[in-house]
Amino acid sequence: MASRSLRLLLLLCVGLLSYPDVSGISIETDNKNVKAEEFKEAILSCKHKFSKGMSLRIEWKKIQSQGVSFVYYNSEFTGDLRGRAEMLNTGIRIRNVTRRDSGTYRCEISAKSEEGQRLGEATITLTVLVAPTTPVCEVPSSAMTGTVVQMSCKETEGSPPSEYQWYKNGVALLEKTGTGSARAANITYTMNKKSGTLLFNTVTKNDTGEYFCEASNGIGLSQKCSVKRMQVDDLNLSGIIVAVVIVALVMVLCGLGVFYAQKKGYFAKESSSQKKTNYQSTSEKASLLCSLVCFRYLQSSLHL
Repeated sequence: MASRSLRLLLLLCVGLLSYPDVSGISIETDNKNVKAEEFKEAILSCKHKFSKGMSLRIEWKKIQSQGVSFVYYNSEFTGDLRGRAEMLNTGIRIRNVTRRDSGTYRCEISAKSEEGQRLGEATITLTVLVAPTTPVCEVPSSAMTGTVVQMSCKETEGSPPSEYQWYKNGVALLEKTGTGSARAANITYTMNKKSGTLLFNTVTKNDTGEYFCEASNGIGLSQKCSVKRMQVDDLNLSGIIVAVVIVALVMVLCGLGVFYAQKKGYFAKESSSQKKTNYQSTSEKASLLCSLVCFRYLQSSLHL
């Protein structure tokens, strides 16, 4: 039993001695967080300290949520980088970068030496910066004094996300900070530069004007939407009262007119059952016509 255990121990030692030695090596990069503007070039550096005579195996991989894919394998580029990238020693130069190139890349280098296999890796994050596009602005064409009005401005292509600045009659609006010039200006609105909203809790006639919004993120040129005018008017209470009175009188007159016409027999005479049905139908049509006319009149009065 003892001799058998000794033989197993000797076999284990021989196996360990014959197994190639695998040790780590130091891989360095000039920049772990690379930022490059869209359609320009990006350089992902990967440096080692091996002697020139050593045989190296170099691989680049892209790490994504759905898995890891090869970028450089068997001495050639694959996927989206084929034809757009080249090796700089053991680093990569990517030409004409797009937002799809953003992500995390891993440089892996292995080398054989007398001591055995040596491995090392470095991870680099590439962020492609994208200029903003023309934002979409929503500005109401009209509003009544004292009501709540919200304007919006948004674009979704910029990276990093854009900030927004609103203008009225060509002049930049101030942020409501509660101090300094913003406080002295007696601002009645709230402007959110992150979300692009411009909120009036109680809009006034002084807020009438031409508005537009500008989006910028520090990349390329800022973009602005087309100018839109908002007209703010007072609520015409006297006009509304007069309109309501007139509408009520018109509806009464319509009802009396229909009743009088039916009484005088101006509608076609038919059987009693048909007469009752036609009377109801005619009355309903006349009432509907009067109501429609009154509604149109009231609607036009409210917009005076």
